[in-house]
Amino acid sequence: MQPRRLSAGKQKFLPHRPLVASSAFIAKLRTNESADWARATGAAILRYFKDACARVPAYRQFLKSLGVEPSSIKTAKDIGRIPPITKENYLRANPWNKLCRAGTLAHESLVLTATSGSTGQPFYIPRTDDIHEASMVYHRLFLERSGLDRAKPTLVIVGFGMGVWIGGILTYEAFRRISQGGWPLTLITPGVNKKEIFEALTHIASSYEQIILCGYPPFIKDVIDEAPDQGIEWKRWDMRIVCAAEAFSEHFREYLMQKTGMKDPFRSVMNIYGSAELGSMATETPLSILLRRLAVANEALYRKLFSEAHRLPTLAQFIPDFISFEAGKGGEIYATGGAALPFIRYDIGDQGGVFTYRDAARACADIGIDLSAETKRAGINETVMELPFVYLYERKDLSTKLYGAIIFPEHVKIGLQNPALEKFITGRFTMTTEHDAQHNEYLEVNVELKHGVKNGEAIRAALVGSVMKSLCASSGEYKNNVTNMGERVAPRIVFWPHEDRKYFPPGIKQKWVIRT
Repeated sequence: MQPRRLSAGKQKFLPHRPLVASSAFIAKLRTNESADWARATGAAILRYFKDACARVPAYRQFLKSLGVEPSSIKTAKDIGRIPPITKENYLRANPWNKLCRAGTLAHESLVLTATSGSTGQPFYIPRTDDIHEASMVYHRLFLERSGLDRAKPTLVIVGFGMGVWIGGILTYEAFRRISQGGWPLTLITPGVNKKEIFEALTHIASSYEQIILCGYPPFIKDVIDEAPDQGIEWKRWDMRIVCAAEAFSEHFREYLMQKTGMKDPFRSVMNIYGSAELGSMATETPLSILLRRLAVANEALYRKLFSEAHRLPTLAQFIPDFISFEAGKGGEIYATGGAALPFIRYDIGDQGGVFTYRDAARACADIGIDLSAETKRAGINETVMELPFVYLYERKDLSTKLYGAIIFPEHVKIGLQNPALEKFITGRFTMTTEHDAQHNEYLEVNVELKHGVKNGEAIRAALVGSVMKSLCASSGEYKNNVTNMGERVAPRIVFWPHEDRKYFPPGIKQKWVIRT
């Protein structure tokens, strides 16, 4: 069906996604083959493109300004000629209401999500039930694969940030819908608040046999590490963990399993690739975890699957009916999807790649690995779906992450530009997110002292306070983390002599961010 432009008076919104909770749709996820999903990816992008051309005023103007004639985009082979959109060239360049489908704000039931505001003013994304339903499917699949017993009482603890951010509300909605669909669950939403989580575990969790703990990876680790001091013993429950917002290593996964008594590395912990713009976009699956672990153990496979040998990406599978991914020539990840506010080939700010199930099986076979045999050996063959894969190295811009909050160097700069401190420091710094021996995450800021200044200890506390103040003013997520975690998210300042060659060699461009 061709999209049709609707009058502004009475809008009748056409469905553009299947009934995702239907048994037929779930059956399709299980039975479609790799080639089916490859075709579905191209078809979905074209469908979204044509719909946006017909019904989104800002998108029509965007194409016109670049001299792109929509009628020239006819098949999947033409998709590469569709110009990518970014926050700068599209979202922030147009009136908010013009970015939405015509009539959406007046005739749809919407929920607003705000981006963190780390790049300036917060940007608000309207979402419909389509986003919640897609997230529900991903979480439902995780539950079905998890090995949890649906006949046993199960407590879901949502430890993602609540409020205007998407993580907490989206996770709550996903599990609530699953529960309404016949899998009894009890939900509690303490958000990023360890005290509330510990109180819930102390006072009500004894009534449950199974617990699903959801949150940002470093926050989850804090909760798990600190629980024994509160008299909480994780191994009394059958645990599962849902994470999102940043990558973690297989060693980190093993650490969580060892601390909680979880046994199966393929079914116990799921990491979600999500965004404020598009919700749950892709998730780890038993198959993707197996493939990643095989690649870590086999350098030849690693090089066949991933574009950068020195960085470990998150590897997830996606459902093209919800969000479709492509990789740009420079390694950019383009995402297409959305409901009230569509995103067509959106440069989401991450780098990585996309490949099919068939590609993965062929890469394994090329070096003597039978992927099908490996899934049987791992005991996950019944969970395998031939959905496409996306891998990512997180944001390509100059930023790092701390407990889910994006930290930009310009906001650390503001903290260093304190008149009371300027006689001691040059203002140059290099920041990185590090982990200590206990796998605790922290923000390290390496600061250059002025010439002749031998020691910065006298100003350390003032510098930490100044940087935290600046970050709180710049990022709502960071401020929320400070409220709930306090000194845990305080930067660790390391002082270096003037023009020290490790971080501040003279005569070259300063590296503000180092990824480890």
